[in-house]
Amino acid sequence: MDKNISSKQILNDMISRHYKEALEAKKSGERVAWATSIVPQELLETMDIKVVYPENHAAVLGARKDAPAFLRNAENNGYSNDLCSYARVNIGYANLKESAAGNIPMPDFIFCCNNICNTVIKWYENLAREMRIPMILIDTPFNHTFDVPGHSVKYIREQFNHAIGQLEQITGKKFDHDRFKEVMKISAETARWWKKATALAAAQPSPFNGFDLFNYMAVIVCMRGKQEGLDLFKLWAEELQGKIDRGEGPWKDQPEKYRVMWDGIACWPHLADTSKILRKNGINLITSTYPDSWTIVYDSDDLDAMARAYSSNYANRNLAYGAGNIVQIVKDFSLDGIIYHSNRSCKLMDFRQYEVQRQVQEQTGVASVIFDGDQTDPGAFSLAQYETRIQALMEMMEQRRNERLSRR
Repeated sequence: MDKNISSKQILNDMISRHYKEALEAKKSGERVAWATSIVPQELLETMDIKVVYPENHAAVLGARKDAPAFLRNAENNGYSNDLCSYARVNIGYANLKESAAGNIPMPDFIFCCNNICNTVIKWYENLAREMRIPMILIDTPFNHTFDVPGHSVKYIREQFNHAIGQLEQITGKKFDHDRFKEVMKISAETARWWKKATALAAAQPSPFNGFDLFNYMAVIVCMRGKQEGLDLFKLWAEELQGKIDRGEGPWKDQPEKYRVMWDGIACWPHLADTSKILRKNGINLITSTYPDSWTIVYDSDDLDAMARAYSSNYANRNLAYGAGNIVQIVKDFSLDGIIYHSNRSCKLMDFRQYEVQRQVQEQTGVASVIFDGDQTDPGAFSLAQYETRIQALMEMMEQRRNERLSRR
């Protein structure tokens, strides 16, 4: 990796190559999979299968203002507009198969893991049935207890073994267990460096604007098991540490006035609007609940630990864990406020958001607001409401800051 090129430049090139190589693989007759965002990709990487992640692709279409045609297509074919917009965009794309914002190859099989939500099961089942292709499912029970119970670990681990047999049948190739250990090692190390890089945002001032986090997140989704993904996060961490050492903040033309967390998926069609309003007011989005979701760390010779790691992400944990996690983030990152995105698409995360907000505020006193939006459906977002909420957040943050100063 050329150290004279920034990690952001390398990131853009890597994502472009990711889609290009998948399209070329399909043309050459190789098998291609569609997979959910926190799937045990180690199994696919070991088999050298090209993988495309519909959630990533839907986010790209949303950010490039090309989602509405696919949303309409899905709705015209009977899918409710209350369904997750990632699902509707992807289902619409599976029908139309063409986007000016970027294309992906059609899958030869589906690989689904429900550790992010249960919507993905029916979404992927419908795709598999309509395309008449195989579907592999890794079922991760929701963790109602605080820790992942042993019986869940055993259940998930046995599914890994079953999935290996399914992959061998689909590809006609034998699974290489030595290669599997190598991929596991790379994947876990990549996750460690992702965590190290994102944790550097705790510095004051923070070395990066958290909207960059959403861009780098694409790589932790689709290249966690590749050496180039590991190299990218090492370089990014090195760049961020350099900025900290030089005392540089997120922007060259203004200081970091307030530090906030974003809870929920980005509003991809309105990414520019949501970020500009924060920057205009000196509000730096420095973190979210996302870094921990992809910090999938385990020992490379421990399949039980890998099973536990894939069941441990934020979306698959109970409300008490979720609230406690944010309380810790408030402390670790010295936050002034929290922006909760009440995402119409993500019922699992946002149904409990008001109670999480109440518990976090009670335990930390941190200022917070909730605004309505959606990850890819542009019609569910109001810029006026968002701006009003941010103004209210600023007033609360300023009031709390003045109260702290008066107590000194």
